[in-house]
Amino acid sequence: MESVTMTIGAERRAGAGTFGSLDPYTGEAWAQVPEASRRDVDDAVTAARAAFEGEWGATPGAERGRLMRRLAALVSENADALGDAETRDNGKLLREMGGQVRSLSSWYDYYAGLADKIEGRVVDTGRPDFFGYVTREPVGVVASILPWNSPLLLLTFKLAPALAAGCTMVAKPSEQAPVSILRFAQLFAQAGFPPGVFNTVSGASREVGEWLVAHPDVDHVSFTGSERTGAAVAAAAGGHLAPVTLELGGKSANIVFPDADLDAAANGLVAGIFAAAGQTCIAGSRALIHESVYDAVLDRVAERAKRIVLGDPKDPATEMGPICFAGQLEKIRTLVAAARRDGARVVTGGDDGGKGGLFFAPTILADVGNDAEICQEEVFGPVLTALKFSSEQEAIALANASRYGLAAGVWTLDVRRALRVTRRLRVGTVWVNAYRTLNFAMPFGGAKRSGFGRENGLEGLAGFLQEKAVWIETTGDTRDPFVLG
Repeated sequence: MESVTMTIGAERRAGAGTFGSLDPYTGEAWAQVPEASRRDVDDAVTAARAAFEGEWGATPGAERGRLMRRLAALVSENADALGDAETRDNGKLLREMGGQVRSLSSWYDYYAGLADKIEGRVVDTGRPDFFGYVTREPVGVVASILPWNSPLLLLTFKLAPALAAGCTMVAKPSEQAPVSILRFAQLFAQAGFPPGVFNTVSGASREVGEWLVAHPDVDHVSFTGSERTGAAVAAAAGGHLAPVTLELGGKSANIVFPDADLDAAANGLVAGIFAAAGQTCIAGSRALIHESVYDAVLDRVAERAKRIVLGDPKDPATEMGPICFAGQLEKIRTLVAAARRDGARVVTGGDDGGKGGLFFAPTILADVGNDAEICQEEVFGPVLTALKFSSEQEAIALANASRYGLAAGVWTLDVRRALRVTRRLRVGTVWVNAYRTLNFAMPFGGAKRSGFGRENGLEGLAGFLQEKAVWIETTGDTRDPFVLG
């Protein structure tokens, strides 16, 4: 049994108690994690405020960039241990978690290069007696609430641009997968960051996150998770008028047109929903397939789904590990059972695949309408619904007929069609002849109830900056105090 600590300022803190982090594959607790008290949360925010108002706030952009590059190097050096912690926490493949962690250095290097390029502008005030300019300054102390499916990657979406902007952060990892973030926090001292720049609080109780989001000294809240929790986070942050960035759920459509490369499209459908056991917000959980190629595509996807190897996520031969925790597995089972009662045809899967434990087999459901619960609710598991369409207009209408708007895939060899369809899809990301690809330079976020705000790219940096307008009177003349202008 391993023990981890929170990082609050310069202190590694054990918390008011502990809870166990369970390995989804073995079902056993493998780490003891601190349970934060309200005082711990208050101290973490105080430490972040002190760093922002003190040494970190006075650190020039070039120096922030240097420290971020050092952090990037340390992440690379510790990638194996951090990736292993994520796999033991959430049950996803080690080769995926390890690959994610190894990629993170690119995010920190990218934003390190932007840290000394945050510039303002001179503005024509329309008045010869005033010189005006605009500065871009960090928003301040950021509270970050993280999910369990890709903890360090989704933290990095927030943290790298926040550091480049000059902000400080208090992060609360998911109680289902807290260990990698708590370990990662220890790298900041090694990299040379001042104490308080990055702080962590953990807890199995919902109160820990609630205390953090509602804290009056938090200037900005960044949350990734479910729609329901996101709404609660926004309401709590609104109590002290802190702006929020929300990256919430999805029910993304993967659309296959008749002129697509069908083998590539089938492979993309598999990648979109069965990679990571479907436990990803961008999962392509609705396959919209033209009626003329419906059977051909569905047969290809089903054949591959039946061959997916379930097993130990640390085994290189495994292609899909277990579901992260029992509550999530029960949600998947409940939604699939309801779909069956509503008349859905199970093409493959629908059970544990003979593995027991927290496993759920790759599942394809056909003969359902887009208004069915299984097509409208985020399952967050390896469950694909297959629907037919007969025209481009119908495909677009079906894709948009969701309260979510996170992502979509378009499979066609007609570039004109690709441009037409992508323009009309109400989502934040569209992949054409690909699916499930991310990069630090491309903005990421959703429309509708998939949230608002953007992470990654220049847009992600802008979210942690605020503009200040400065007017300088240049003549020394006395103006009429009762006239605006």
